[in-house]
Amino acid sequence: MQGKIIKGIAGFYYVHTPAGLIECKAKGIFRNKQIKPLVGDMVEIELTDEEKKLGNIIDIFPRKNVLIRPASANVDQALVIFAIVKPSPNYNLLDRFLIMMEKQNLPCIICFNKKDIATEEEKEELIKAYGNCGYEVMFVSGKEDQGIDEIRMHLKGKTTVVAGPSGVGKSTIINALCPQANMETGEISRKIERGKHTTRHAELFALTQENTYICDTPGFTSLSLGEMEKEELQTYYPEFAEYEAECKFGGCAHISEPVCGVKAALQDGKISKVRYENYVVLYNELKDRKKY
Repeated sequence: MQGKIIKGIAGFYYVHTPAGLIECKAKGIFRNKQIKPLVGDMVEIELTDEEKKLGNIIDIFPRKNVLIRPASANVDQALVIFAIVKPSPNYNLLDRFLIMMEKQNLPCIICFNKKDIATEEEKEELIKAYGNCGYEVMFVSGKEDQGIDEIRMHLKGKTTVVAGPSGVGKSTIINALCPQANMETGEISRKIERGKHTTRHAELFALTQENTYICDTPGFTSLSLGEMEKEELQTYYPEFAEYEAECKFGGCAHISEPVCGVKAALQDGKISKVRYENYVVLYNELKDRKKY
């Protein structure tokens, strides 16, 4: 029998199959080969107890990709959820997430929640900062069920990592997209006799559309850029590329150099001030880290 791993915890893997959710252990051969099954893996299993829905993973099919954080496989895109207001977006945190996804070559959709209590000016500011640099930007209200069908349309036929900081309404949106999420979580919780919120692992939910999954991840409050050279950072700000040809010096960092195309575009309002200021903060963070 074949299926997809939707959750892994404490050495148990929960596999979504045509016969339902099967609790599996991984054969020792994977440990010997230092291969760890991941959420999102397509696997072959053998049933050991059909009535209790228990089995073993006997094969892991080739992976399309592997994400380090959140640890998952075969992901097509990321959906990052922030609130427009209450709380106001942490732009630095949002940029860090976008950079992480760019590093992993994963397309990213930005979903801003709570549009029902936001002003048009607040939405325009976000479009200017993120829509104008090439990201798909959506405004929704999980509480009022506004824009959920549009999200569903973007998810169809794909496996999507859903992430965002705590308190922005991520759970509300996931429950609106996938009402059975709580049921699936509850089923796993009963199996492992733990509360559904006691773990901080990625978890996959199947939506009603065929081959459509969302990977829920723990809320984050900070993100490290990892091992990155400061010179690499600008490649993750796609809006800079158009103006770099106008820089006087090769390898321009776009910070203190004279005759800089990126800074000129910033002055002309062609590049978001919010994005540029975050770039400078992150550049200096990487620069200072290399001193120690």
